[in-house]
Amino acid sequence: MRYVEQHRRQTRSRIVEAASYGLRRNGAKGVSVVDLMKLAGLTHGGFYYHFDSRAALVGEAIAFAMDQTTERLRTLASGKSDRERIEALVADYLSPRHRDNPEQGCALAALAADVARSSPSEQRALASKLEQMIDVFVELLSGEPPRQARQTATGIVAAMVGSIVLSRAVGAGKLSERILDAGRKTAGRRIRKPSQRP
Repeated sequence: MRYVEQHRRQTRSRIVEAASYGLRRNGAKGVSVVDLMKLAGLTHGGFYYHFDSRAALVGEAIAFAMDQTTERLRTLASGKSDRERIEALVADYLSPRHRDNPEQGCALAALAADVARSSPSEQRALASKLEQMIDVFVELLSGEPPRQARQTATGIVAAMVGSIVLSRAVGAGKLSERILDAGRKTAGRRIRKPSQRP
């Protein structure tokens, strides 16, 4: 019996992980239950053995993808001063690599517009993980009052996500590169101390 339960958990994790990549690549509306199960190498017949609904799987897949992004940010932040860490995070997020590989990138940039039109459970999953992503930046703004740090962190994340979304929307090229550069500069201005701002 223990093997059966362990196998079930492993299969469910495999489905969630595969779905997270498929959803980021194709959008939340662009992938059916059949497609999501196929990504995990399974038939759709067993879907309801693991999930109550498609929305439940999408919510878990979004949470998985956001956890990946937050973990990447935390890893990149180690070993530098607070401001250098933020600059490194912004540069990594607003890179051509991230722009060109949505299936491996941040779920916010890939799915936020779709989730805005989706179920409350999907929206809650995204909102909860967005707060955790913002928390990463708040922790790196320890010299600011808590309220100001959260506002600055939220602005940085909004600038990063918006820049990636627009840079993808126009396709790779000069305009896309300018958008990424403008996003890096905008986020950079937000993290300078007031006395450093022009």
